[in-house]
Amino acid sequence: MKQAINWDDQRIFLAVLEEGSLSGAARRLGLSHPTVRSRLEGLEAGLGTVLFTRSMSGLAPTEAAEALREPARAMAIASDVFARRASAPFGEVAGIVRLSVPEFMGIEVVPAMLETLRVSHPAIRIELSLSNQRADLLSQEVDLAVRTVAPGQNALVARKVAEIPLGMFASPAYIARRGMPETLRDLADHDLIGPDRDPLDLEYAQRLGLAFALNRMVLRTDSHPAQIAAARAGVGIAVAQIPVCAADPRLVRILPNYAPVEMGTWIVTHENLARVPRVRAAFDALVEGFHAMMRYPER
Repeated sequence: MKQAINWDDQRIFLAVLEEGSLSGAARRLGLSHPTVRSRLEGLEAGLGTVLFTRSMSGLAPTEAAEALREPARAMAIASDVFARRASAPFGEVAGIVRLSVPEFMGIEVVPAMLETLRVSHPAIRIELSLSNQRADLLSQEVDLAVRTVAPGQNALVARKVAEIPLGMFASPAYIARRGMPETLRDLADHDLIGPDRDPLDLEYAQRLGLAFALNRMVLRTDSHPAQIAAARAGVGIAVAQIPVCAADPRLVRILPNYAPVEMGTWIVTHENLARVPRVRAAFDALVEGFHAMMRYPER
């Protein structure tokens, strides 16, 4: 290799690696298929190695490609961090904040908090990553995260903002059709919606007394929005966050006198970002937003 590798070529390599095809990488990057092919071939020529071989399912990475996966991903994260830090003049409450939020909260909870943040700080722009998988805060893959598991790394700054109670909900149409359960034992005669493979969700189901139903649920999915959407549609009874669903006219709380299980919630950032104005503003807005949510009225 006689010259430095162009970062754009590395970016294309990573997209092909993660998407598994030239066409997938082209769509992700907004480039043409021939451009992606040409740049990848140029990268292989520059490295003097083959990075992908064709298979029935697309492009298969070679050992050389797999060895370059983590360095390329680290470069991509560093490039994103550079862009976010350069997105506003130093010291101003402005620029890009990348936020990782669990899927359900990103749809049902956090948008109202972001609206409040935008009104107070209109120069802030949000990149919202919805995933139940924990983003890498140590590498600053994101600036902020909402987590439901306590962070343990010393380099992270975290504030516990809530113990969100979890309860069971169904639609009025389901209750009219199947009746209202009066005891936990009655649930054995009802259609239940619950987790598929997520260990934490399976633990919550057991703590709610639903271990008996795990192998006979009518719908299993690890997507919390899908669970509550199915409950709203009348498919069955689902576990959901009480502050979010208690005031939803499309839902009725099941066994309201049954003691709920509580889910701890933390706002987390890297210690190097805790005093950056745009990150601090977003952090504080989320803290206040969750505190306000926990002042919910019961129906």
